Amino acid sequence: MVERRGVAILVGAGDAIGAAVARRFAKGGYTVCICRRDASKSQGLVGELRAAGHNIHAFSVDARQEKEVQGIFARIEKEFGPIEVCLFNAGSNVNKPLLETTEKLFFKAWELACYGGFLVGREAARVMLPRGHGTIFFTGATASVRGGQGFAAFSSAKFGLRAVAQAMARELGPKNIHVVHLLIDAGVDSEAIHQRMKAAKGIEASEIPPDSLTKTSSIAEAYWFTHRQSRDGWTHELDLRPSMEKW
Repeated sequence: MVERRGVAILVGAGDAIGAAVARRFAKGGYTVCICRRDASKSQGLVGELRAAGHNIHAFSVDARQEKEVQGIFARIEKEFGPIEVCLFNAGSNVNKPLLETTEKLFFKAWELACYGGFLVGREAARVMLPRGHGTIFFTGATASVRGGQGFAAFSSAKFGLRAVAQAMARELGPKNIHVVHLLIDAGVDSEAIHQRMKAAKGIEASEIPPDSLTKTSSIAEAYWFTHRQSRDGWTHELDLRPSMEKW
């Protein structure tokens, strides 16, 4: 029998990384609350996990809206119990030449990937601190540490999110809140990446070399591993990439 634990709230949890983390933490005994702009897109996953006997729920939330973020944390704490784990996974991977990067596009990339992360991380800390424990996850990318050509907007947002995560880790770690920034320096093995590779290079999913993309299940296992670490050996930042990735 799976040991029942607290609540894991996953914000910006789409059909790739978010869904994989939902499956892993549900398997680990957590009540999983998926939060994304359109909760109806997660109904298939909800049905799958409920059929397997897991406790999972989906909510529509805009992570850029402070009142919505505060409201969903308060609702979940009231209806399902203490939040033990929080994942912020939202972000917009925008690739535009500099002169085509409008003020609106730049701001929207920052607002979702950085400002939204601050709002979610702050509310997670607000509910965890009185209990003196919890884990807060942030999903990073290559753009978190390297500003590539065409990624002025996305990189600035991801650099900012990394700074938020570091500042939170230094403040909250001594108070027994584990803050983890997972830097995914790779393409993620997902439908979105398959479509992007086909559009850019004409490569079908079946033609992609084995283990050249990082599987979402591997990402979920990395989050589970860091969450389960003992206090004397916490990881703050962990980078993942396939063995053949250039870095």
